[in-house]
Amino acid sequence: MDAIETMRNLPKNHDFFIGIDSDGCVFDTMEVKQKECFCPNFIRFFGFQAASKYAREVWEFVNLYSKTRGCNRFLAVARALELIAERPEFAARGIAVPPMTDMRAWIEVENKLGNPTLKALVAEKPTPELKNLLAWSEAVNADIARTVHDVPPFPGFREAVAEAKKQADIIVVSQTPFEALDREWKENKIDHFVDFIAGQECGTKAEHLKYSAGGKYAPEKILMIGDAPGDYKAAQKNDVLFFPIVPGREEASWAKFRSEGLPRFFAGTFAGRYQQQLLDEFDRALPELPPWSRA
Repeated sequence: MDAIETMRNLPKNHDFFIGIDSDGCVFDTMEVKQKECFCPNFIRFFGFQAASKYAREVWEFVNLYSKTRGCNRFLAVARALELIAERPEFAARGIAVPPMTDMRAWIEVENKLGNPTLKALVAEKPTPELKNLLAWSEAVNADIARTVHDVPPFPGFREAVAEAKKQADIIVVSQTPFEALDREWKENKIDHFVDFIAGQECGTKAEHLKYSAGGKYAPEKILMIGDAPGDYKAAQKNDVLFFPIVPGREEASWAKFRSEGLPRFFAGTFAGRYQQQLLDEFDRALPELPPWSRA
C-alpha cells in the first residue's frame, strides 16, 4: 500500500482531526539543523566559500527568519539562489550563481520533493547539477543524523497534545524526511500521541491533510498547527483551521493553544475573530523582504 492509500485508510476514532508540523513547531530543531547542517553544506556544495557570510545571511533568512520559513529543502535552494543572484557581493567576488535549470524543472512537476524521487531522476538523467544536488541533500541528512539529538519537545507540548488526543485523531504533517521524524518522535517517547507520521516522501503538507482528513471530518473540525507560513497555506488549501506556533514565542504559543485554542476548537468557537487575531500576530513575526533590501 502506498503512502496516499495509507493516509486515506487511517481510521477515524474521533470527530476532530489535528495535523502537527514537527521541526520548529514541536521540536526546537530549526536553528541547529539550518545553521549547523543545511547551511554549511549549501556553502560547500554550491561554491559560496568566498562569500560565506552573505550566503549564510541568505540561507538563514529563507529558512528561519522570513515567510518562506519551513519550506521544502529544494524549494529553499531555489529561493536562496534567487536572492543570491540579486546580491552584488557575489558578483564582486567573481562567484557565478548556478542556474539549476534541471532542479527547477523537477520542482515544477514533482510533488514528492525528497531524496527518493531525486535519486530516481539522477538515475534517469545523471547531470552534474542533479548529482551535486543529491550529494548536498544526502550530506545534510548525514549531518542531521550526527548532530541533531537530545532535543526535547518545546515545554508545554506534551501536556497540550495529551489533552488534544482525548478528542482528536492526530498526525505529523512535515516536509522532513520520515527517517528523521520517526527517530525524533520515538527518541522523545511522544510517537504514541500520533496516528501517523507523514514526511516529505508522502507529498506536500496540503496533500497530507487532504488524504488523511478530507471527506472524513467536517472542515471546521480539522486543525493544522505549525510555525511557518507554508503550514498555514496547507490549511488554506484544505479550507481548514490553523493555529500558529509563533517563532521566538513557541512556549507561550503552546500554553495558549492548551488554554485557549484547543478548548475553542472543540467548542466550535475557533473560526472567525479568534483565528484572525492569531494570524495577525503570526504575520507580524515573519517579514517578506530581506533586511539587506530594506536597508
